Amino acid sequence: MTRRGGDEPGEDFSLGRLALSSLGAAAAVLAVVTVVIVVLKPAPGVGLAIALLGVVAAIAAMGFVSVRTTRRAFGRDGRQE
Repeated sequence: MTRRGGDEPGEDFSLGRLALSSLGAAAAVLAVVTVVIVVLKPAPGVGLAIALLGVVAAIAAMGFVSVRTTRRAFGRDGRQE
């Protein structure tokens, strides 16, 4: 059973949950990009550009989810007192 909402900042933080959620966000973005490439069947150069944009979007999604998760656990300034 997991505890929710402790008194100390970061008490309910899970590094495993952070890793899985950020990797899940990246995988979801890459899955969407893969579907777009398969459906559109673009020229090789355009397909490469779409794939590169997908990689950039996946990295951005990982960063967004990681920041949101750690701010939720530790607060906006990120200090554990």
